[in-house]
Amino acid sequence: MLGTGTSQGVPIIGCQCPTCMSVDPRDKRLRTSALVEIDGTHILIDAGPDLRQQLLRCHTSQLDAVLFTHEHKDHTAGLDDVRPINFLMHCTLNIYGLQRVMNVIKRDYDYAFKTCKYPGVPELKINTITTEPFFINQIEIIPISVKHLTLPILGYRIENFAYVTDASFITEKEKQKLMGLDVLIINALRVKEHYSHFNLAQALAVIEEVKPKAAYLTHISDQLGKHSEVAPTLPENVFLGIDGLTITL
Repeated sequence: MLGTGTSQGVPIIGCQCPTCMSVDPRDKRLRTSALVEIDGTHILIDAGPDLRQQLLRCHTSQLDAVLFTHEHKDHTAGLDDVRPINFLMHCTLNIYGLQRVMNVIKRDYDYAFKTCKYPGVPELKINTITTEPFFINQIEIIPISVKHLTLPILGYRIENFAYVTDASFITEKEKQKLMGLDVLIINALRVKEHYSHFNLAQALAVIEEVKPKAAYLTHISDQLGKHSEVAPTLPENVFLGIDGLTITL
């Protein structure tokens, strides 16, 4: 878990609430992102504005693909920071997302897709996906269609692991893709209901329905509360995500 915070991160600039003022490192949250390693393949999920700091912290020198959940800046604004990976691996980096998302990437990073490129720009290869399964290095990736308010976005299942963030609604059909998991990572913004994200009660309801062996909460805001106070209240198989946490399956 490279980052577990909401779009503003925690602490929020200028906020003096108890969570933002906490000295507990578990309450320091960069923008939401995850790195999955499977059979020697390294897959990044989202590339937010804290990506450079996140990849340095986990000593990353290899990325084989980036999966984008959606186009909001807290999930895409760090993509330029994959340039050192291009240099280290001497290859173009494959990026995957819905057509709408790839259109935004091409607009925002137009310099990376020009015919005559400025030297040193990120080398990216667009791979447009739908909700149908696809493969990265023989690894099956199953997209999970969810709603972020009214915006269709994607979560992803890789074997017995699934990652869902920024969701506010999942259909019963898509929930079937979350059955039989060892680990589910899912967003839980705060205690109070929110118009475009699951709150804690809603996230716990999904977890109870799909019954993973373990679940970790992400995209957490300061309004959820301090780790030390919230963690003891959760079901025994549900945990607050922590920046830098490594989960081994």
